[in-house]
Amino acid sequence: MQPFSPALHYPPELLLQAQGIRVAFLDIDGVLTDGGLYFSEAGETLKRFNTLDGQGLKLLQKAGITPVVITGRDSAPLRLRLKALGITHARFGTEDKRPAAEAFLRELKLDWTHAAAMGDDWPDLPVMQRAAFACAPANAHAQAKAIAHHITCERGGDGAARAFCDLLLVAGGHYARLLAQVGVNDHPGASA
Repeated sequence: MQPFSPALHYPPELLLQAQGIRVAFLDIDGVLTDGGLYFSEAGETLKRFNTLDGQGLKLLQKAGITPVVITGRDSAPLRLRLKALGITHARFGTEDKRPAAEAFLRELKLDWTHAAAMGDDWPDLPVMQRAAFACAPANAHAQAKAIAHHITCERGGDGAARAFCDLLLVAGGHYARLLAQVGVNDHPGASA
């Protein structure tokens, strides 16, 4: 069986900016979801997550890049999704995201030069501004787009986080190695 060839290509200057990343900070609403708030008749918050994004976050972990979620909201569906993805670094219900990010950096013994961030709105700006590499989804607020090093073609909740993860994997030299493993150790029923 022939190994798969990487299909993703990025400008060299973008890859240089995204090299050396060891932690990726992500917002939830507008990044891992479409930003919409759905409520059931019982008043429960419902979230729609994209499996492409989930696979990207799993691949980051396999590459040794720690995904960290910092979000202004908290909900049972969100916690369930993060648990299913094996994401253990998360801060819920905080609008002041910079101190939370700095606490995670200290815990991981890293600094901002090792950090990437993906956000879509004003609460994400302090983390995006300090990170060595910042990314925004296509449907982000103009202010987030203005400070991002890269804006994905994909919208939040529709693969934007996967595009961010893929870029980090290519820049870090992990993408081709992980792609070569596809099909080698498949387990039926394993999905993101």
